[in-house]
Amino acid sequence: MSESYETPEHKIDEAKDKVIGAIAETMDLYGVTPAAANLYATMYFKDQMTLDEMREELGMSKPSMSTSVRRLQEIEMVKKTFTRGSRKHTYAAEKDFFRSFMAFYCQMWDREVKMNLDAIEEAQEDFIEAIKDPASTPDIVANAKKYYDQLEESKTYYHWLEDLVASIRSGEIFEFLPKDGRD
Repeated sequence: MSESYETPEHKIDEAKDKVIGAIAETMDLYGVTPAAANLYATMYFKDQMTLDEMREELGMSKPSMSTSVRRLQEIEMVKKTFTRGSRKHTYAAEKDFFRSFMAFYCQMWDREVKMNLDAIEEAQEDFIEAIKDPASTPDIVANAKKYYDQLEESKTYYHWLEDLVASIRSGEIFEFLPKDGRD
């Protein structure tokens, strides 16, 4: 049986690599490319990094790096930081998973609500036109009313989703689902 002569630094690096791998692997939930996921996961253990440091650490091309950083900024998982005396842009990863979850999902849900409510409103106007059209048969009118009502009922979900987003942004959700819910 051989004893392990791993240094404490090596053990720390291995531990970080486990978490980096898991974070990077699950980032597809956020619609993040593997390159951007590896970047975020690597940045998670850094205070801040320049684009050059990112490229050096991950061996990525400059265009791939810029695209990845931009995408991570869009979903608020990376922020541009200011370093006094430096002309290079630096970036820091969002380390608060609650904040990154809230920012990402609220953005996606806002988009879902807007797109679908806009489509529903337009479709309902079309159904009303079909209902009022003198050329519509009773079957056409019945179908238009049925579809109109079906869409009207679906609005309940989208309004609930708007309320969910508002409760997340205000922090009210944590009254019902506390962050420290496990003992």
